[in-house]
Amino acid sequence: MIPLMKNTFLNEYETKKELVDFILKAKILSMGEKCAEFEKAFAKIQGRRHCILFNSGGSANLALLQALKNLGRLKDGDTVGFSALTWSTNVMPILQLGMKAVPVDCEAQTLNCMAANLAETLKTVKLDAFFITNALGFAGDLSAIREVCKTNGVLLIEDNCESLGTALPDGKTGNFGLASTFSFFVAHHMSTIEGGCACTDDDELDEMLRITRANGWDRNLNFAAQRRLREKHGVKSEFEAKYTFYDLGFNLRPTEITGFLGLTQLKYLEENCNVRQKNYLALEEEVNNNPDLLPIQRGHLSFLSNFAFPVICKNRELRGKYIEQFSGDGVEIRPIIAGNMQRQPFFAKYVKGEWNLKGAEFLHECGFYFGNYPELTEADLDMLKSCLRKY
Repeated sequence: MIPLMKNTFLNEYETKKELVDFILKAKILSMGEKCAEFEKAFAKIQGRRHCILFNSGGSANLALLQALKNLGRLKDGDTVGFSALTWSTNVMPILQLGMKAVPVDCEAQTLNCMAANLAETLKTVKLDAFFITNALGFAGDLSAIREVCKTNGVLLIEDNCESLGTALPDGKTGNFGLASTFSFFVAHHMSTIEGGCACTDDDELDEMLRITRANGWDRNLNFAAQRRLREKHGVKSEFEAKYTFYDLGFNLRPTEITGFLGLTQLKYLEENCNVRQKNYLALEEEVNNNPDLLPIQRGHLSFLSNFAFPVICKNRELRGKYIEQFSGDGVEIRPIIAGNMQRQPFFAKYVKGEWNLKGAEFLHECGFYFGNYPELTEADLDMLKSCLRKY
């Protein structure tokens, strides 16, 4: 069988050995020095001023929206657009935090929202923010999307949980909005088992994300920020500050194990992303030669850190045949993320109205994906190529 992901970590044996040694020697395992060390290292690699580590990418999404509300940049009842093709934890925080969720359609052959899709939505709906998802290692025309947001006063934030390492000529995905989120779940580009982070260049948002992550207190802020908050709120001593809570928050803290594993896996990230692109390009040739399948348009990307390989069939009947072909050869497959989000039960329960989401609906009906990762062997790739050939 070719699973979605073969190992928990890249270079798994070495990583587990290092992890055992770390746990035996560590004085504490709750969030501490290793988490802070990882935050600095990841921010540098991503090219952002700040990184805030969380216990999952979904938690990072939740904390980001809560932090923006705490700062008054979003408020109850605001309308937040989101990519119609996305994951549940990109949409659920919008609803959980009392805002209105509006899907923005995608282009089937890019898998992602494009500037034209956003502009079309803005003709009928005023958006206060747009929480875009860079899906499956791909992305839309993010520079153009950023300009549409700027022109229309829309706050742009990115869910980059599936596209770590992907780049456009104007920069890496995750660097186009005010802030972005990442996931380090076991099947993602790099694994800390569970884990995620948010990145931003905004100092005020960085502080509020740290407050939001840990109960609403200031323990993880620098001294200057702590002093400013304590003076503002009349907190007179370190003793009182221990249990002073400045704004709405959660307990979404990672552990030192998360930070340690993140640092270990960062050493392999460049190699990891390079192999993913190499695998994708080899498999893409089969798609280009198969009239049953639609190739993904990626000419606007300068580097493709592919998360998983999408198979987009030209109709639903063909998808059924190719699902049988892949499953029969032992290849583990999945739907294209959550498909058309408005067809998900939770969305239908909590959101009124219906949108024409032609691209997302087509992918819902005609697409699926299989795993792409560095541990795929030449034999695995040959098997996958054979499954991609005309049925």
